[in-house]
Amino acid sequence: MKPEGVSLRTYLLVGILVPVVLLIGLNSFSLYAQALAAVNTAYDRTLLASAKTIGEQLDVEGYDEQAQLRATVPYSALEAFEADNQSRLFYRVSTLQGEMVSGFPELPFWHGTLPQRPPYAALVDFYDDHFRGGEVRVAVLLQPVASANGRGMAVVQVAETPELRRSLARQILVDTIWRQALLVAVIALVAAVVVQRATRPVRKLSAVLQARAEGDLTPIAAPGSPRELLPLVDATNQVMARLALLLDNQKRFVRDTAHQLRTPLAVLKTQVQSALRGDLEPRQALQEINQTVDRATALANQMLSLAKVEQLRQQPDTGVHDLGAVVRAVALELSPLIADKDLDFDITTVPAPVRSHEWMLNELVRNLLHNAIKHSPQGGELWLRVVADGGNAALTVFDGGPGIGAELRSRLFQPFSAGDVGSGSGLGLAICHEIVRALGGSIALDNRENHGRIAGLAATVTLPLAHNGS
Repeated sequence: MKPEGVSLRTYLLVGILVPVVLLIGLNSFSLYAQALAAVNTAYDRTLLASAKTIGEQLDVEGYDEQAQLRATVPYSALEAFEADNQSRLFYRVSTLQGEMVSGFPELPFWHGTLPQRPPYAALVDFYDDHFRGGEVRVAVLLQPVASANGRGMAVVQVAETPELRRSLARQILVDTIWRQALLVAVIALVAAVVVQRATRPVRKLSAVLQARAEGDLTPIAAPGSPRELLPLVDATNQVMARLALLLDNQKRFVRDTAHQLRTPLAVLKTQVQSALRGDLEPRQALQEINQTVDRATALANQMLSLAKVEQLRQQPDTGVHDLGAVVRAVALELSPLIADKDLDFDITTVPAPVRSHEWMLNELVRNLLHNAIKHSPQGGELWLRVVADGGNAALTVFDGGPGIGAELRSRLFQPFSAGDVGSGSGLGLAICHEIVRALGGSIALDNRENHGRIAGLAATVTLPLAHNGS
């Protein structure tokens, strides 16, 4: 299953239950070992009691090395210590040298050593061994034997098969596992309920979004959402705001294109019909048609440029370009227009690295310079200046035109607000304004005055410098 296909509920349940189940498994393994050790401790007492019972029924003749042990221990004496038919008891009585006295001779003789600190107040040792092809638990007791005729030491071994011990340990384990399984079930139920309640705001938000009408990009209102969900809501609102802006720009572009191209197309159709009727000389009619086509072409190109600005605004991966170098390249490109008007042209630039799409800088400078050339009188002045100071780069275009009035200044950056209706579409400065705004800068238009009269217009663009190529 792919990670993206796993529900949050499943992810949380698995994340909670898997560690719990693993921990219970490790705990069960440890519990079985502890239970078996506890059962061994309890049943070892029984083995010790059996060994003491046998030791109490021993007799001896002779002293120390010459002692002769005698045992009259019926097997029925051990039946009281057999808890049920699951386990069997076996015994062996020997001398310290391992000589058989009584019991089962095939039971291996004890060759161990007594612990320094025995668990009981007796000379006793417990160990695991094999007898008749199976495992046994053995208790060995060094029993002093004394009588009127002698004194000696007997080695009493009592062995028990481990079935009952293991059965009891398993029973303890099973009972504990049942309780732990119930605990896991409770944890799973509680986790499922908590996850269900915790994910309710997410499902509610999803239902609200699915119920929205097509094209509804208004911000999501989620006043009751938990704090963990608010970053997602805020990010979604930001994305929807950007989408709404893109859609508004697209609608505005389509609306403005339909409105602005309708007029030149209607004029072109009228001119063609007039030429077909012979109202004008063919050469004059073609000249008028050519002018109309040029205006329509320029309008379409500028509208596409305005749309491209918004498209590039959504592409953050921009490079760093030298504004001074771009200004010089555009000035060289438009030099035929400058020469055609015989303008007194002067250009001064310094290196000014600016983070921007190269097309944006080219389009910005081209529109400003072309606008200045168009409004400059024949033989007038035209200056270009690029300076860099205080973390900003400033481009200023000075022309010797008529300047602008206060009323026109407030709307020149709006689309289709040309200063001279007959000479342009009114999109050049709007394109410049959108480019500057996309680059985080500013643009200003100020009249140049000389002895109290307007001597031209200064268009100043300020853009942030890209320090160290960042």
